Parts: sequence; C-alpha cells; structure tokens
Amino acid sequence: METPALILAGTHSGVGKTTLTMGILQVLSRNMKVQSFKVGPDYIDPAFHSFITGRYCRNLDSWMLSEDTLRYLFLKNATGADFSVVEGVMGLYDGKGAGGGQGSTAHLARILNLPVVLVVDGSGMAASAAALVLGYQQYDPRILLKGVIFNNIKTEKHYRLLQEAVERDTGVKVLGYLPREDFIQLPSRHLGLVPSSEIRGLRELLERLGDTLRRTVDLEALTALAQDYTQGFNRPALTLPLPREEVNLAVARDSAFNFYYQDSLELLEYLGAQLIYYSPLEDSSLPASLDGMLLGGGFPEVFAPQLEANRSLRGELRSAVDEGMPVYGECGGLMYLSQGITDGEERLRHMVGAFQGRIRMADKLQRFGYVEVELQEDNILGRKGSSYRAHEFHYSVLEECAQNSYSLLVRKNGGREKPQSWSCGITKGSLLASYPHLHFYSNPALADHFLEQCRRYKQRRRGKK
Repeated sequence: METPALILAGTHSGVGKTTLTMGILQVLSRNMKVQSFKVGPDYIDPAFHSFITGRYCRNLDSWMLSEDTLRYLFLKNATGADFSVVEGVMGLYDGKGAGGGQGSTAHLARILNLPVVLVVDGSGMAASAAALVLGYQQYDPRILLKGVIFNNIKTEKHYRLLQEAVERDTGVKVLGYLPREDFIQLPSRHLGLVPSSEIRGLRELLERLGDTLRRTVDLEALTALAQDYTQGFNRPALTLPLPREEVNLAVARDSAFNFYYQDSLELLEYLGAQLIYYSPLEDSSLPASLDGMLLGGGFPEVFAPQLEANRSLRGELRSAVDEGMPVYGECGGLMYLSQGITDGEERLRHMVGAFQGRIRMADKLQRFGYVEVELQEDNILGRKGSSYRAHEFHYSVLEECAQNSYSLLVRKNGGREKPQSWSCGITKGSLLASYPHLHFYSNPALADHFLEQCRRYKQRRRGKK
C-alpha cells in the first residue's frame, strides 16, 4: 500500500521545523486532506497540527513502538488522506543516546522508507551551507535526503547564494525558504510552545504564515518529491486483544489536561471503552454511570486556581477513588489527584486529595527522557512483572508521599551515564497515578487489563443496585 508522504527534519532543535511544518500544513490543507504525524513523544506540536488540518495528528515513536506497529499506525492513519507530512524531532539523527538510533527522525525515515526534506538555518552562511547539507547526506546514505528548505533568510539574494551552493555541491534540490519575520515567533513556556488552545489570533497568524510560504517555497516541487518515492510495504497484521463488553471511561480533556496519544485513545475504544470527555475546569460534576477514569498530562499548575475552585468535581472524583473505581492519572493527572500543588511563590492550591502526597513546582526540569517501567505489584495496568516503555518530562516533584504506596520501578539508561532507577506510581486501591507517559500501543495488554478492571467495577456497581 502506498501513500504520498515526506518527513520534515531539522539540523537541530530550534531550527524552525515546527513553524515550517505548520505553514506547509496550512497551505496544503486548503485543497487536500492532509494527515500529519509527529516523530517522538511530543504532545504540543501535534495539537497545532490538528488545529490546522482538522485531523488528529499521530505520534510515531521508534523507541516506544515496534517497527511493525509504526508501519501499521502510519498506513492506518494515512489511508484516506491525499498527502501526509511527518514532522521530525530534534535534529535528523538525534535519538536515544548518541548513536542516532531508536527514537530519531532518521530511524523512522528508514522504517517507513520516506523522503526527507531538511530544514536548515541559513543565517550567517553561504557556501558553508553546502558542507552542512553534504554532512547530513553522507552521515547515513540510507536516508533519502531529497530536499532542503532554509529558515531565517533576510534577502532573496542571500537565498540564491545558498541555493546555488547546495544544489551544485550536493545534488539536493533546494525547495525554498522561510524569511525572518517577527510575527512568525510563537510564545513558549516551561514544557515548550504554549498550546494552540491558549494562543489568541492563531488562525490569523497561520494564514499569514501560509501566505508567506506560498511566495517563498516551491510547494509543487515539494509534493512532487513525495510522489516519486513509495513506501514499498503493506500494513502489518498486529495481534491485538479482542474487544469485549463496553465500559464507560471518563477522559479529562480541556486546557489543563490534553496530553493524549490519539492512537492510544482509539485503541481503548477498539477494546470496548466508550470514551466520555469532561472538563475538570468547567464541569461541576462527573459524567453519570462511569466504570473508570483516565486523567492525562497537561498543565494543571497553570490552571491550579480554577481547578481548586471547582470543589464539587474534586469531591466527586475523590469519592469515586474511595469507592474503588479504576482511575489512571498520568503526570498532570497525578498532580491533580494529589493533595495539592505548591507554586514557586509557596502558594498551595488544593487538588483532589485522592492519595497522600503533594506536588511542588521546581524552577528546573526534574526528569526528561525515555524510561522503562516495570510493575512491582499488581495494579490496574497489569500484573507484577509486566513492563512497558514510556517517556518522562516534568518540572514538578512529588513530596510527602509514603514510599510503600509506590508500585512502579522506573529505569533509565543514558548511554555513558550509569543506569538509574527510582520508584514511582502511586497506588491506592484501584488508583494508579504516575509520571511516565504511556503509549498503549507499546504494550496493548495494559490497555486490555485496565479495561478489564473497569468491567469488574461495573459488575460490582450493578450488584449494588
């Protein structure tokens, strides 16, 4: 099965590939059904993609997911679209460790056999740009490096110098450039870009960005490049658990909680979950007849005053935990389920209080990177000894928590660094709250086990009536 697609990769983080990707999606989406993907465990960039295309962006992570799973998810989601755009992560060869292997954009490009367009910061360069592109081209000849787009270009004359040098000395086609414009800058905060839902005037900004790219990038050549290369593989057949009796699963989704992998949510639906979305910011009560709850990551610290003010919902959620409802909280969900969040000015905002422990916001990143997680005891995700790969990224610290409530062992091996391990995963009855972000396709049995706990709770709830 074949679908026209390409990868937009960067020479390094901050080179402008996200901005360029958004502009290209903005232009192409006017006349096409465009499916976007994001390499790696990011949540914020995919939200911008989805805002632009009207289709959920999908994450493709070659460290958390197997090669067959990546091919399956790519073709499953690209089918029905006219064109697919994959935004890379960090620099083209940056992945887990220093080997340029798993988790890198290059690794995914090899797995999916997709052509790569390299985004290069052209400021302060002329012929040196050719040497730079040549290095990326020759570092791994298996990569189909077929195009270059420059960013940060002041004048047309400067662009022509770069184009001439690169095309003459590397044979790679230069497709255009993005000029240096103040309006293109998007606001950021501690976890990256400010989410799309919080930026006023985003639609107008994207329109201006699209208009700019129509003048400066050869979009016809860009799309033709993708048509010239085909994946050459069929959709693999994955062995997934079988769907069973439906359960009602509440999913917290609003400006405070929106870090979800869409494929994970759809896997839960396939296995029998009826997803019912609600807002801890806006809704005064939980949805009726629930069999379980999922609270993903996000920014509860940013919206702590509003979350604290919603006392009725916090009380209902705490009661649901006390009654034994299966509740899985992840990162931001863990923070909300705690007793409270203390900000940098020592103000405590009361949260759900579902377990003993408080959150303190730090002024620097506490944990970041890929981790391997092993269940140290049975919990709502699986049996003791079950494991999965995940990702951590947080500025907060959990304090005043009893150590005997931990049920996960988290391991990280950072290349030359000594392997690290620490305890995590607060359990209390049928509650599990932890920092690692889980992609259910990394171990679909965990999704199945979680929903089975919801079914058992549903049966107990029926028995009480």
